[in-house]
Amino acid sequence: MATSTLTRPAPETVAAHAQEIHAAWLADSEMQTVMDGCARYNSDWDDFYGGPLVLDYNVETDAAPLLENALKVMALKSAVYEMTGDELAAEIPVPVPVDVTCHALTAQFTALSRIQRRTGHPFVHSTVNEHENDTPWDSGDWTHQAYKAAFGSVNERYWIPAAEAERRRLVLDKLYASIGVSDRGQRVSITFGPDATTAA
Repeated sequence: MATSTLTRPAPETVAAHAQEIHAAWLADSEMQTVMDGCARYNSDWDDFYGGPLVLDYNVETDAAPLLENALKVMALKSAVYEMTGDELAAEIPVPVPVDVTCHALTAQFTALSRIQRRTGHPFVHSTVNEHENDTPWDSGDWTHQAYKAAFGSVNERYWIPAAEAERRRLVLDKLYASIGVSDRGQRVSITFGPDATTAA
């Protein structure tokens, strides 16, 4: 796996600005509505390798804390972008369960557009740059240092180190393969004919 080497400001410097951005977003009259709505309509959160990496994952109880983590990560991304103007550098490594939650959050495009216009702080997220960087989150890395400086210790339930996350993915690979799901959810060979069972 390729590892991108990017120049970012010191974690502590970014952390201070991320705190300001996070506070501004939370102070916006619409932000809590967005967070509550994302948590409430969690049936759209289906994925193969994000939530299922979390031990005893339950979207009903995990949605709110994951969204809180995601918003803090988004503040770090925006801080990097505002300080550097570099979208690639702003796409920092994020643990998989938190990253897929960032996708759920940024799907609230219209509301977030209003919030970023009012606060002056853009929401920065790019799947293209995420793959360009191709660097998984790991304990002690730049993201970890910046998050800890801005918001305190990470929640280890969701911040799963790279090696352990990959080990759990391999476990899921075997389970999914047994029902015809392969290539990490990108290929599905399941029979849906009239004789297929629907029994629980």
